[in-house]
Amino acid sequence: MSKAKAADIDFNSLDFSYKDLPYRYQAEYHNGQWEPGELTTDSNVQLSEAAVVLHYGQEVFEGLKAYRRKDGGVNLFRPDRNAKRMRQSAERLLMPGYPEADFIEAVKEVVKANSDFIPPYESGGSLYIRPFLIGTSPIVGVKPGNDFIFRIYVTPVGAYYPGGLRPTAFVTSEFDRAAHGGTGQAKVGGNYAASMLPGEEAHRAGFSDVVYLDPREHHYIEELGSANFFGITKDGQFKTPKSPSILPSITKFSLLELAEEMGMHPVETPIGIDELDQFEEAGAMGTAAVISPVGSITHQAKKHVFYSETEVGPKTKALYDRLTAIQYGDEKGPAGWVVDVPLDK
Repeated sequence: MSKAKAADIDFNSLDFSYKDLPYRYQAEYHNGQWEPGELTTDSNVQLSEAAVVLHYGQEVFEGLKAYRRKDGGVNLFRPDRNAKRMRQSAERLLMPGYPEADFIEAVKEVVKANSDFIPPYESGGSLYIRPFLIGTSPIVGVKPGNDFIFRIYVTPVGAYYPGGLRPTAFVTSEFDRAAHGGTGQAKVGGNYAASMLPGEEAHRAGFSDVVYLDPREHHYIEELGSANFFGITKDGQFKTPKSPSILPSITKFSLLELAEEMGMHPVETPIGIDELDQFEEAGAMGTAAVISPVGSITHQAKKHVFYSETEVGPKTKALYDRLTAIQYGDEKGPAGWVVDVPLDK
């Protein structure tokens, strides 16, 4: 794949896909310590055929975005939460977490190096940032490695769900996303590999994605595809599922704060699939999805429609507008949520 050129990209019609940009960041861990990281132009990673990541899945990753402000500056949104979550995910898989302060500086460095590829403010796009940590030790037996690579690549993206802020249809799945006591709260590749089959089955049936129910009873809502679920009750309360196997979404925790600010009295609580009638509006929320309205959920051939199958609900729209206004620097948010990326050369 040849390197992307900013002049060749139509930033007003971006999809959610990979482009090989000029720079990425890499640091390596050997002999019990992290070595200094640096930018590199090589988009390939060289591994032993016995690398532990290839056979036993010792790998974690993150996702965050850089946003072009109206004044031309660049914002990161709560990168400290991504740094912390990546460290926690790494600990679950017996990997050395990349130092949180170094994580944030590395993100800034790679964003600055690829600043020509940050979509302009008017486009509504963003620069997606993918940090990942993999085990590289050649291992045959099942045990943790001793050598690791931390890397960050970036790519300009548009909406995760085609159509942007438009309601889509979801369907419950008989498959489980993750087990209670498993790796559901860690951002590991295995959770996403397991979601590919049910996701494809949903797409072939005409749905946007699946609703995963809890693995014990298949009764309580866990996640929507690769995003967290929220519902807004008929009396205006913001609710999102509570479960030990749900990924702790930065977007979710941000919306919980914003919903409180907007008088929606938010709560994390178990939500049964038979309790959908309480919700006037519903949506999916995550770094990639931001907020995607849910028009309907089909469970056991019964379809439940929320606010509309064609129009976004007013409270969902208000949350989306408030969140994105903070991310793009149009409105002031809670202290510490937005981090400026200095672009001076």
